[in-house]
Amino acid sequence: MIPAIGASLPRLQTGNVETGLAASGASPVGKTAGADFSVVLSKIAQDAVTTVQSAEAVSIKGINGGATTQAVVEAVMEAERTLQTAVSIRDKAVSAYMELSRMAI
Repeated sequence: MIPAIGASLPRLQTGNVETGLAASGASPVGKTAGADFSVVLSKIAQDAVTTVQSAEAVSIKGINGGATTQAVVEAVMEAERTLQTAVSIRDKAVSAYMELSRMAI
C-alpha cells in the first residue's frame, strides 16, 4: 500500500485536551494541525510513482538474472496493490465531485 497515507495523516494527541487548551489560552475552534490536503495527495502520488518504478527496476534485474523470482513477484505485487489503491482514491474523488455537482444551489 502507499506508505504516505499513514505517514502524512495528522496524529492524534493523547492527553487532557481541556487542560492543554486552558494552559495555552487557545480555543478548540480554528486551530488545525497536520498537513495541507494537496501536500498529502502530492506525497501519495509521488510514493505511488516511486513504488512502480522500484517494481520495474526489480523486474529488469530479474530478467537479467540479478534478482530472485520471489523478489520480482513481491515487487510486482506491491506495485499492483499501490495501483489498486490509487485507482480507489481516484474513484472516490470522482464520485465526490459528481455528488457535489448534483447538489442544488
